Amino acid sequence: MNPQEALASLHPLREPGPISWWPLAPGWWLLIALTVLCVVGLGYALVKHYRANAYRRQGLAQLQTLRQQYLAEKDASQYVARTNALLKSVALRSYPRREVAASSGEKWLTFLNSRMNSTEQFQPGFVTAAYSKACPDMDMEQMHRAAQRWIRRHEAAR
Repeated sequence: MNPQEALASLHPLREPGPISWWPLAPGWWLLIALTVLCVVGLGYALVKHYRANAYRRQGLAQLQTLRQQYLAEKDASQYVARTNALLKSVALRSYPRREVAASSGEKWLTFLNSRMNSTEQFQPGFVTAAYSKACPDMDMEQMHRAAQRWIRRHEAAR
């Protein structure tokens, strides 16, 4: 008997079926759980940050309204006084009351300017103009930009 004939009479070998992807291995479940936790944590942090900065968005919207009123009425003394009041209310939201509420004049100006770099600071005449009827010669555009920057960039007290 020829060995080739015996082999030819055998049935072909059966191949195993493809390996299923389901159920997942424990390592994949762990990776999925960690990914879900990270996404939920990031979403929570983003929502918390968004809500914590609502006063900034509100302050910027009010500042824009004040600017529109100033451009319509051309009353510089009211614009400066209202901007000062807005800055005070924004500061009260993010700093301790004892640090902000009683501040006025040079102390208030120092408080505002200490949180900004030297090129963006409020002019020295800002505080005198905020508390007087007659507005000294001030650059209103620079004051508006400084107020905008301060509201956007001040570091809130923790």
